[in-house]
Amino acid sequence: MPKQAITDEEIERCFPVMAQLRPALERQGFVRLVRRMEQEGFRLAYLEEDGEVVAVAGYRIYTNLALGKHLYVDDLVAAEPQRSRGHGRALLNWLRAEARASGCRVLHLDSGTQRRGAHKFYFREGLLITSFHFAEELKREQ
Repeated sequence: MPKQAITDEEIERCFPVMAQLRPALERQGFVRLVRRMEQEGFRLAYLEEDGEVVAVAGYRIYTNLALGKHLYVDDLVAAEPQRSRGHGRALLNWLRAEARASGCRVLHLDSGTQRRGAHKFYFREGLLITSFHFAEELKREQ
């Protein structure tokens, strides 16, 4: 059963799996970064099997004009050797339940265009492409 990572130790245990999705993360500052993000509404959840973390999700619950109250999934990843064993589905279902329990109208996420395997998973799980996400890297002004 998935659960929230509350303690520093639980957060730290999520690092190896999260780093598979976010390879630029550094282990040394991971807990400190998650704690700072928690101040902005971030939550970290994980699923373990036989005492090992096998899937991780970062998410936020907030309200905006377009969606009302909703759960946004920042990160969702199963450990490479554990993929296609139902861990991602279990974590996604837990996120759905968390959203419903929090009164959310929508669960949504973005997925990099290169992540074709993830897209197949999301389609299988009933998620739809509902919008395009645009981004611009801002250059610092001198």
